[in-house]
Amino acid sequence: MSNRTFPFPFTKDQYAYSNNSSILDPPWTLTVTEDYEKEITLKRKLLQQNHSRCFRSLPISIESQWEVMRLVFTQLSEAYPSHFSFTQKGKEFQFQNHLLNEEETFIFRDCTSIELEPMDLAGRHVQEDLILMGDRSDGLFLEAGQLCFPSNWSLAFVLGMEFKSIHYPVPGITDNGFIEKVGRFISRIRPNTAWERKNWSITISEKLDTPLETYADWGRMRQEVTEENAGELVHLRVEVQRLFRMPINHDILFSIHTYLLSLEELIKNEQWLMLFYRNIKTLDDDIADYKGISQYKKEMLGFVEKTMAEKEKMNR
Repeated sequence: MSNRTFPFPFTKDQYAYSNNSSILDPPWTLTVTEDYEKEITLKRKLLQQNHSRCFRSLPISIESQWEVMRLVFTQLSEAYPSHFSFTQKGKEFQFQNHLLNEEETFIFRDCTSIELEPMDLAGRHVQEDLILMGDRSDGLFLEAGQLCFPSNWSLAFVLGMEFKSIHYPVPGITDNGFIEKVGRFISRIRPNTAWERKNWSITISEKLDTPLETYADWGRMRQEVTEENAGELVHLRVEVQRLFRMPINHDILFSIHTYLLSLEELIKNEQWLMLFYRNIKTLDDDIADYKGISQYKKEMLGFVEKTMAEKEKMNR
């Protein structure tokens, strides 16, 4: 991915947890990038090979899943009318994906009119992972998800869990009532409005799919980072997370669009280079451990410091 389209996450010199959410106008939860066909192909391959890992749902979610599918197809057609269209004739809806030359037809709320669950079907046309949070009287619960590109977590493990319980492993998340504040913020999101925030981590290689279940395969790559190969192997991973309050069932659609940028590309932007260095250099040990950076932090910083020294020498 080029620097021009990458959603760089750092705005300050030192990292600290924050809500950092901003309202979206228009309230679209989906983005189509130049990697659309490549990522859709990968998504569908993962769903075919590991469906029970990549899609999970509770029976209570079906009604909201229908709303999610209608929302996804509507937003795609409104945001990218040259790429997608969505029409209704009588009881039948028709979605056309002109990028892939595909068509989906269905009768709303009629499960016999489609072969997959609604959110599983809709998710095969977007680059985002889709998570459905049911808003119940006693909290927000993860009730369905199509998760193909997770960053070291498991959909099967968290299915049915309440919002705060899902996030308790994050270091410092309970300090000063932070997680409760986030929960209250989500509860106040109004129907048909969307909010966006960025979450970052580090990935070794260009691998988008790093679920907890396959840690043995990709986790070992952290031990392969050296000062010499860090530019090629280390990637800044940013999740653009969007929250949308659905108007009918009032549940929350949580979309996650994942972007990767190698250090080789990142260092071409000197402002990003300095912000990245300062944030990683001052990162608390518990957060570095949680994000999996500790194993190669020294080597990564060595590469960055060498690059900064070379740039300073050239600018003299």
